[in-house]
Amino acid sequence: MTILNRRKFITKGALGLGAVASLSQFPANLFAGILPGISEVSFGFQSFPIRDLIAKDFAGTLKLMAGLGYQYVEMCSPSGYSSIGFGQLVSMKPEDMRGIINEAGLTCPSCHFTFVELKNQLDERIAFAKKLGLSQMVCSSFWLPSKATLKDYLDAADTLNKIAEKIKQAGMQTGYHNHDMEFVKLDDTLIYDALMGQLDPHLVQMQFQTQVITLGYKASTYFTKYPGRFISSHLSDWTPDKKEVPIGQGIIDWKDFFSSAKIGGVKNFFVEMNMDKFKDSAAFIKGM
Repeated sequence: MTILNRRKFITKGALGLGAVASLSQFPANLFAGILPGISEVSFGFQSFPIRDLIAKDFAGTLKLMAGLGYQYVEMCSPSGYSSIGFGQLVSMKPEDMRGIINEAGLTCPSCHFTFVELKNQLDERIAFAKKLGLSQMVCSSFWLPSKATLKDYLDAADTLNKIAEKIKQAGMQTGYHNHDMEFVKLDDTLIYDALMGQLDPHLVQMQFQTQVITLGYKASTYFTKYPGRFISSHLSDWTPDKKEVPIGQGIIDWKDFFSSAKIGGVKNFFVEMNMDKFKDSAAFIKGM
């Protein structure tokens, strides 16, 4: 999830229902015959950018997104994100949430959790995840202070390894999601590379955010550098001057991305952009 998107609410004038009705449903095998090995991949979306719409009409918003061709949703823990847009869902039972998601024609394989709630409320969060039907519990970064040292990051990684042991015992996969802060050097070492060395690959798999292309880092570089270490990715596209644009209209080479994603082991792709870019992004994916 991009820091930018998590610090501001979505602007008014989101995509209307009429536009949804004009789109045909996308095939499940979007890349059959085009990108060998990727044909089995379907696409979902991250819920954070449209949290204002979800708070107003959870069921209706999910149906809208399904109408665009998205097949699954990645939620954010209502408890952990209650103060930044998901407070309306805190009182909803996870089994009821799952029913609404399924009724909309979607599934929910993954959810973001804060590092704090995973440390302090792990048993409760695991119970929530199992009732929601998750196969993946993703730590949405460590959110360490700006003055954190490399050792602080490595210590946090050790803690996540221990958390991931319990999540694995519960039958789910732990993920770790990057933001910009992991693509900074400390002690002449890129934080992301240091984390890849510290996190146990048998316990924690990575969720790569393509937004770091704005810092000069390509997802395909890391998919090939660390084969089999990734479970999912957040998709967004950007212009050379760091403006968010629909997928396919920016600087990312998407054929290269999807080809290397197979090497990385990516199983789920979550589009994460402002609402006004979901339609065109889906259309680009459909046309590949």
